[in-house]
Amino acid sequence: MENTNKQRRKMLVANLTIYVKDAVNERPIQSLESILSQMNGIERALVDTEDGEVKIEYNETQVSPEKIKETVLQHGLNLED
Repeated sequence: MENTNKQRRKMLVANLTIYVKDAVNERPIQSLESILSQMNGIERALVDTEDGEVKIEYNETQVSPEKIKETVLQHGLNLED
């Protein structure tokens, strides 16, 4: 039974990589981490301080990639194209 639950959870977890222009300095990184950690459905977010790459694991039944990006933009952070 436990394996079945793990398999179901695995299917719900998706990955998203975005690049945040501002995520190369400590204050914007802390702000970004705080924003993402407060979102429902975000499992984990890792920020690469060298290039602003943000790898996000999220539950796709609770939040969409569009909502994640929209939330980041609403907090004044800029995404790279």
